Amino acid sequence: MTHTLIREQLVRRPIRDVFEFFARAENLERITPPWLSFELVTPEPIPMGPGTLIDYRLRLHRLPLRWRSRIEAWEENRGFVDRQVRGPYRLWHHRHEFEELEGGCLVRDRVDYELPLGLLGEAAQAAFVERDLARIFDYRRTAVAHMLG
Repeated sequence: MTHTLIREQLVRRPIRDVFEFFARAENLERITPPWLSFELVTPEPIPMGPGTLIDYRLRLHRLPLRWRSRIEAWEENRGFVDRQVRGPYRLWHHRHEFEELEGGCLVRDRVDYELPLGLLGEAAQAAFVERDLARIFDYRRTAVAHMLG
């Protein structure tokens, strides 16, 4: 079963500045909660664009995980899409959208995801995955607000 998480945030900076921040893969470490022990493995600098592969390591509930994502779509100052190639999800499709508004930039994250293991995966979704993802993206919102004011 596909689940969807959507988060929106108004950042009171020009869209160019906001997009540039999100377009730098190393900033993902800065906006990811410390309890995930998230680490970018791909050597920097990472030229972002369609086809770019990015490798990470993290710990989720004390379990070490490797994650690889591919940038599938890239539209300068508009948005980009990353999809998990290897990792804990059966599907992870993350669309980052940026919309210029008066007084700032609306940042929208839409994550469509599926868990492996059928009914066991759905039980995990109900027990902790949905909550964990909400906490991660809430942390991210706070970190972005702090860094980009």
